[in-house]
Amino acid sequence: MAGIYIHIPFCKSKCFYCDFYSLPTLNYQDRYADAVIREYEKYKHLITDKVYTIYIGGGTPSAISSANLRRIYTHIDDSAVSEATLEVNPEDVTLEHAKLWKNIGFNRISMGIQSLNDDELKSVGRRHSAAQAVNAYYTLREAGFQNLSVDLIYGLPLQTVESWTKSLRKIMDMQPEHLSAYSLSLEAGSRLYAMQLAGKYVPTDDNEVARMYEILEVITAENEMNHYEISNFALPGRESQHNSSYWNNTQYLGLGPGAHSFDGKRRYYNRHSIKDYLAGVPIRETEILSATDNYNDLIVTGLRTAKGLDLKNFPNHERAEILNNSRSWLTSGKLVLEADILHIPSRFWLISDAIIRDTLL
Repeated sequence: MAGIYIHIPFCKSKCFYCDFYSLPTLNYQDRYADAVIREYEKYKHLITDKVYTIYIGGGTPSAISSANLRRIYTHIDDSAVSEATLEVNPEDVTLEHAKLWKNIGFNRISMGIQSLNDDELKSVGRRHSAAQAVNAYYTLREAGFQNLSVDLIYGLPLQTVESWTKSLRKIMDMQPEHLSAYSLSLEAGSRLYAMQLAGKYVPTDDNEVARMYEILEVITAENEMNHYEISNFALPGRESQHNSSYWNNTQYLGLGPGAHSFDGKRRYYNRHSIKDYLAGVPIRETEILSATDNYNDLIVTGLRTAKGLDLKNFPNHERAEILNNSRSWLTSGKLVLEADILHIPSRFWLISDAIIRDTLL
């Protein structure tokens, strides 16, 4: 199977924590749809497997017209697609829009809620309120969507353990099929990062973030959600097919500035230039991967998941090196080896970056 990711780099405004390639404008969207179709025709040969998933993300895909979404989707879709995801923001959701998205062919919605506390939402520049988010969720249900994913962030400015618990329990009461929950990270180039440098923002204490993560694990488990990847939880059988392709070495084609692709042997990335992209100037760069690069990719993606890293996929020398590199983590129990599967117990995923870094070849 293979997947296609389409990046829509337009937003009505930029959230304070965001470092994804996006522009606070809705201009150029007609020309952009043309450019996406043009890029797809140029590079679709890189994907030799059947396309089973389409994911349109951003940016804010729900901010552009349904006509442009339809043009892009219908040009790329084929009968093999089983999961078609559209990222939306709550303020863009109306019953009319939701019905149009479903009519286009989307059968899964990923909605960025981030918090159900209005003060926390304002602190990071979100345009919607908690009430709007809840209403948008039920509007999507009314339109017939039976596969909904919501995003939450913990460690937000003004957020407490109590307010995080309250938001999380409210979301679980809404019974989404999927939850993506991220610890707030301060990325260079984001407004929140600049505020920290200027002394206008102090990040949440690490111990408090760790407590929020513990609560996340408990409450999602109470609601029978599987913690199948560091930041992702799902009801049984509702794991994201598209995102899983990034973690199991499946082919995927990325379209739009900032998008990445993998054809099974080589990785590609698109430079961040809307001007060149619209003009048809090539922005795709090829990343030549060594054997070690490929092995390290397997380590990074494998250890991010509940399935873990299958050491049978490595030659003897590399397998021995991985075990040697990770010896201290294995001794501490923060990394576990069972029947040739190396995995990080989910309670230690919050420190997974350090574990994975030491394990690399």
